Amino acid sequence: MNPTVEAERAIRRAKVVEALADAVATLDRAPPIHVAVDGLTGPATRALADDVGRALTDRGRRCRRVTLDAGSLLHPAGPGPSRPGHRAEPGDDLVLVDGCLLQHPEFLGAWELVVFLREGAVSPGPGRADRAADGSQDRAFAGAQYLTQVDPEGTADIVVDLHDPAWPVIRRMDPVVAARLGPAVQLAETRAFFAPRAASWEQHFPDDDPAYGAAVAELGLRPGQTALDAGCGTGRALPHLRARVGQTGHVLGFDLTPEMLATARRHGRHAHALLVLADARRLPLPAGSVDGGFAAGLLPHLPDPGQGLAELARVIALGGRLVLFHPSGRAALAARHGRRLREDDLLAPDPLRHRLQRTGWWLARYDDGPDRFLAVAERVSPRP
Repeated sequence: MNPTVEAERAIRRAKVVEALADAVATLDRAPPIHVAVDGLTGPATRALADDVGRALTDRGRRCRRVTLDAGSLLHPAGPGPSRPGHRAEPGDDLVLVDGCLLQHPEFLGAWELVVFLREGAVSPGPGRADRAADGSQDRAFAGAQYLTQVDPEGTADIVVDLHDPAWPVIRRMDPVVAARLGPAVQLAETRAFFAPRAASWEQHFPDDDPAYGAAVAELGLRPGQTALDAGCGTGRALPHLRARVGQTGHVLGFDLTPEMLATARRHGRHAHALLVLADARRLPLPAGSVDGGFAAGLLPHLPDPGQGLAELARVIALGGRLVLFHPSGRAALAARHGRRLREDDLLAPDPLRHRLQRTGWWLARYDDGPDRFLAVAERVSPRP
């Protein structure tokens, strides 16, 4: 392996480990504190928990490491314990537990912090009669059931993406944890997620251009107006925004990841818009200076989605529209990531409507079908 690449991967893992150690260290709870590193495969959870345990020990914390086979505890072949033996012993400051299925209802209330490792899609496999003798198909079946019935990613405090085991990325934090660590951590993790994917990003979505065009049309822009794309990525929407405002109008594309903007330039999207490296929660624009805003897949990547919506309300003039878009519906996205569709999801109708209302928007249209997600909001009141 290229020594530079190997060093970059080591640095990436070290940053994730330090962020997780910070999340544990800043827990304002009386010891002993119980922390779970949950997942679907034992080696991945064990390796990450070992690294976090060493980081905490280096900080002077008394950390006891425990590995649990939760599956055998929950479904024992014969007589056995019904509860895991993970409780603290005298003198323990932290008990760091790794294993699989650790957010099963059997363990409800056992953990002060839960980290879940997202490792890719899990297939339930064939029927039980056809499963391998080594139990691998049984584990796959249990993992698939766990994802759909328990939704461990949705209920964990921190989700770490391990689709590329050599390049871990924190993909989601509970707002309370995010507030303790500060916005810089999640911004750095967002960049780390998108940077290596930027060059090939559009190869995964080659046929989405008509869907982008139809979504942009919902803004109702006119020639001579100003439009922005917040979190523009590789700039798929920018030519469509330019077509709507014409050559007398202005189009602005903002993104947090330099590699995404570089890819947008390689595709020639800089001919349609001014590309700007910026955080969507702190746009370098005067209040009320924009007529319409577009955001494809933006909100789930923000540390504070409400702050992002409030900032868009600041820069978009009264009467202007905001289109929130994704070329896949919520159900398709949840299935792709092995998650259960939840009524309290960020983009579910009621949570989104309430969040928009609190930040100066009125939800005028909501369309969550199999082929796209589309929400159209109108700027109706001054920002609170």
